[in-house]
Amino acid sequence: MLNIKNLLVLCVCLIVFSLVSPIEAQQSNKDKVSEVAAIIKAAKQGDPDAQFDLGVMYDNGEGMPQDYSKAATWYFKAAKQGHADAQFNLGMMYDKGEGVPHDYNKAATWYLKAAKQGHANAQFNLGSMYFDGEGVPQDYNQAATWYLKAAKQGQANAQFNLGVMYDKGEGESQDYNKAATWFLKAAKQGQANAQFNLGVMYYHGKGVPQDYSQAVIWYRKAAEQGHAEAQLNLGVMYFNGEGVPRDYKQALNWYRKAAELGYASAQFDLGLMYFNGKGVPQDYSQAVIWYRKAAAQGNTSAQFDLGLMYFNGEGVPQDYKQAAAWYLKAAKQGYVAAQFNLGLMYAKGEGAPLDYVTSYMWLNLAAAQGDEKAAGNREIITKEMTREQIAEGQKLTREWLTKKK
Repeated sequence: MLNIKNLLVLCVCLIVFSLVSPIEAQQSNKDKVSEVAAIIKAAKQGDPDAQFDLGVMYDNGEGMPQDYSKAATWYFKAAKQGHADAQFNLGMMYDKGEGVPHDYNKAATWYLKAAKQGHANAQFNLGSMYFDGEGVPQDYNQAATWYLKAAKQGQANAQFNLGVMYDKGEGESQDYNKAATWFLKAAKQGQANAQFNLGVMYYHGKGVPQDYSQAVIWYRKAAEQGHAEAQLNLGVMYFNGEGVPRDYKQALNWYRKAAELGYASAQFDLGLMYFNGKGVPQDYSQAVIWYRKAAAQGNTSAQFDLGLMYFNGEGVPQDYKQAAAWYLKAAKQGYVAAQFNLGLMYAKGEGAPLDYVTSYMWLNLAAAQGDEKAAGNREIITKEMTREQIAEGQKLTREWLTKKK
């Protein structure tokens, strides 16, 4: 499940009317100039609200040229007088290194001052700093404490993060019911990660009764906000007919949305749809395109299947060297079928040099994961090997397994 740190900043909102006459515009500009002048005057006289407003104006470049240094200066003046919003925004400046040197310690200090005054976003950011150990010692209990304060005020990201902590048992005793409760609160506010996590909980029946229809509802809400994992999971629900009627075209649609966002698992699944011709006409060339995108991100299934495409000449010209290269990438990540196929290629000298020792190592690794065919083929090639070669193959196996630990 996802965790999130989202830094929020206060801003000045302006209401813009679509039609303004020249006289009205001129008067409006005069009013704005007068308003800015009044804010500057009040700020110089020590009014904390005006100092904060002037800081926001410099921060956002609204009514004044954007100048983070001057924004920080005015936030500081207001913050020293106990202005909570200014304390929060000054913490933000230190957090991001805007207008002031980047300094997590000072960011945490100012967040704490605002948080103690009940500033929900400051409480959330302070909780995130404790969670990550930025500016303060890492302390999940303190993170949970501050998230809870913000969550009780309706801060959606805090509600989500608190749910994650209950889900993982970090800073709080693991409690799936409470995790689901906080995810629901955040999800109702449109927090996409919470909507996704709530969908996962309904799918698996964690903290809530298992309910595929509810899982679909929450996956869809997150998916419609562009949440790639939710889009993938919604596609899987349509593919399997869980919580919705089976619909390969809908599955394809949601896989594509996630794939176009760069989500590797969705790219692989989309390639598989093209390979099998489900929801779309069978197209090996398109399958290769999507397998390649996923494989480049390290997706082992895609690496293996791309190897198969090269081995069989499907969607690409047959190329044993390319097949071996992609099997190798997957095999190095422990993908059993790739280890097996790679072992056979070394045994036959297809796409790789004829090498019984290396073949033995890959077949031995696959056999160690329970692949009976690999074990059988390993025994066959041992008949062609010397004792020294077998010993070397066993040594390579041990070295590989040691590196993986």
